[in-house]
Amino acid sequence: MRALELFSGLGGWRFALGNRGSVVAAFDVSEAANATYALNHGEIPKARELATLPLGDLASHGADTWLLSPPCQPFCRMGNHQGLEDRRSRAFRHLMDLFLQAPPEQLVLENVSGFLGSDAHALLLARLCGHGLHHLDLEACPSRFGLPNQRPRVFVVASRRPLKRLPLPDLPTPPLAAFLDPVEDEALYLDSEALARHRPGLDLVEAEDRRSACFIGGYGRRYVGSGSFLVAGWALDHL
Repeated sequence: MRALELFSGLGGWRFALGNRGSVVAAFDVSEAANATYALNHGEIPKARELATLPLGDLASHGADTWLLSPPCQPFCRMGNHQGLEDRRSRAFRHLMDLFLQAPPEQLVLENVSGFLGSDAHALLLARLCGHGLHHLDLEACPSRFGLPNQRPRVFVVASRRPLKRLPLPDLPTPPLAAFLDPVEDEALYLDSEALARHRPGLDLVEAEDRRSACFIGGYGRRYVGSGSFLVAGWALDHL
């Protein structure tokens, strides 16, 4: 596969692709994400706005596969639920227009569970069916793959060739301790005032636990519903 990594972020799709193909171009407008991508993969994504990218610029890479993770805020549980009307869906809508003119042979899209049944999901399926691509809607969570994090995700997989639905794994989950830094960073501790105010709503986990909640963009600034907080060793006797 010769893949375009659209909304490339830190390069998760490139990790997932492995030796099944190559990423011929990655696109993202976030400077922080692109810097992280460069550290992970040794290449800097193109800082181009996908909402205005000409078809020729996309087609010039000779890709046969699109790997994309469009912004999830229009579809997430704590978002505004505006779907395609959300300004953050402009790039996705534009890509669907380009799809009409030059559809890839394969496509894989990742998003939050709320994407299923949305107007964006309906638009994508219309494009896929209109060009004769087979597709599957899949739901998965890292907890099924041996990772102690609950982060349900939707994947829309499409191909010119027929697709087969495979069973999800159900691997044993190790404790969080296996993923923690060996030395605690005291700069990350919650101050006593914040802890006292938000304690009833915090999702607290310990190093021996085998689960944690999905993290969102507001983690560290918003305390309730933004992800799990680890109880450090010194605090176990004070909660």
